Amino acid sequence: MDRRILLAIALMLVVAVLPSILFPPKPGPRPEVVPADTVFGREPGGAPAIAADTVVTEVSVLPVGEAQVTAAVEAEPVVVYSPIYRFEFSPRGAQLSGATLYEYRSFVSGDSGYANVIPEGADFLAYSLLLGADTVPLRNWLFEPSDDSVIVGPEGAAITWVARRGGVQITLQYRFQPDRYLFDVAGRIDVVRQGGRVGGEAGLVLVGLGPRLRATEVDTAGDFRSYGVVTKANSTENLKFSSLDPGERKELPGPFEWVAIKSKYFVAAILTIEEGEPRLGGAVATGGMRTGKFATNTRVEVTLPAPGGRFGHSVYVGPQEFRRLARIGHDLTEVNPYGWILRPVIQPFTALIVKILLWMHENLRLAYGWVLIVFGIAVRLLLWPLNQKAMRSGVAMQALQPEIKTLQKQYKDEPQKMQQELMKLYKQHGVNPLGGCLPMLLPMPILFALFFVFQNTIELRGAPFLWLPDLARPDPLFVIPIVMGASMYVLFKIGQIGVPPNPQAKMMLYLMPGMFLVIGINFPAGLNLYYAVSNVASLPQQWLIARERLRRTGKSGS
Repeated sequence: MDRRILLAIALMLVVAVLPSILFPPKPGPRPEVVPADTVFGREPGGAPAIAADTVVTEVSVLPVGEAQVTAAVEAEPVVVYSPIYRFEFSPRGAQLSGATLYEYRSFVSGDSGYANVIPEGADFLAYSLLLGADTVPLRNWLFEPSDDSVIVGPEGAAITWVARRGGVQITLQYRFQPDRYLFDVAGRIDVVRQGGRVGGEAGLVLVGLGPRLRATEVDTAGDFRSYGVVTKANSTENLKFSSLDPGERKELPGPFEWVAIKSKYFVAAILTIEEGEPRLGGAVATGGMRTGKFATNTRVEVTLPAPGGRFGHSVYVGPQEFRRLARIGHDLTEVNPYGWILRPVIQPFTALIVKILLWMHENLRLAYGWVLIVFGIAVRLLLWPLNQKAMRSGVAMQALQPEIKTLQKQYKDEPQKMQQELMKLYKQHGVNPLGGCLPMLLPMPILFALFFVFQNTIELRGAPFLWLPDLARPDPLFVIPIVMGASMYVLFKIGQIGVPPNPQAKMMLYLMPGMFLVIGINFPAGLNLYYAVSNVASLPQQWLIARERLRRTGKSGS
């Protein structure tokens, strides 16, 4: 029974890490602050509103010509500075053209600066208007900003954008906070109606996302594999870029609380999270170009209701940092759906483990490497009673093997009678044949959850430990995988003390450690560190059970 369980565990681990094996990594004067409360107000429903002093009283009808488009293309970006980010906006469409995050560095080969997650030529915040039967893209509209650059102070700051063309005026306001990667957007559409009257126009707005986030990791293939469009309605759904062929169009029915594109560690999202804001409508994802075997581009457009010509939403561009996303709420922490097909079981464990690791790091003031060592020992101690029960159940079953074989031989032609006699034997000796299974399976969710935690948790990204430059990347010297494989071999070797010779058990002695060593080479170093510590911490218990097995074997043989 125990050998079959171990074999099943091994097969599950192979399935979990198969993508890593098939796709190995490839090294790849300062302006004054504009207080937000002087620019933005709130409508009675709670949605962002444009301030009264920016209400349109007249709309100029401007000709559409090459000069205006050229000016938009050549205009310098408007830069927004805060202690944690540097956002750049292009006057062409008021789009977000750059997002440099000062708390994170880029690990792409040849790029030693801060991580800029918006690639050149992206269509993030590319607006289009649906006016009647017409779709009016704003990508080449020249927006005039209220400031050339802004420094976000403690009270926040805002930029107002205005663009006019062909009897339509668009007013946008972006409001920022110094310590949040989340900013608010409020917009107003005004048109010239018959008789020269000016007013809001009811309709829809399309907001562009994509075509992707910039790769920021040494393992660019890991970024590419993680690219996806994530939506939140009643639950979160992840549409991987790789599932769309170039030019393939897929409709995502709403309404949504948020729609996001993500990479391995970063995310860019459009959200409607304020009370009273209309939810996002549906979204459309269109597959784009591929880089080799990876789908690296997908264009996404999200529908946003604009009743009365007004609309509002929020934008998050930043790390998939658990606590930041948790403060925003609306299940934004699930933007990275841990667990694949095992997600309903794995997701709660990943959230709990991340909380524990962060708490230990901050409150015990330990580097993440020591946190993993302490956590590995603590988990092993907590599971000691369950493992003890499982191991003793195995010892008891081993002691009964001669009688079990006798019954199996005696009733080989009467399977029902054999089962009855076996149950009597188990009851007589107080042995539960499944007693060792459940305790062995209970640690499995933790094991799988840790795999996903180390694959995608940005808090561990770039965390050094001893000779390891990054716990989220493989050990460059292969020391930890070797220690993990060796500790597993010793653990299995001790586990066979007092056990009758068995060819299957002997095969497992070499097969399991060898397999873990091979696949562990591409595992994050932190994950291998946890496995190695857990194995070493299990040795005393395994040794005590081996001695107990020898004592029982000696008594039964006398």
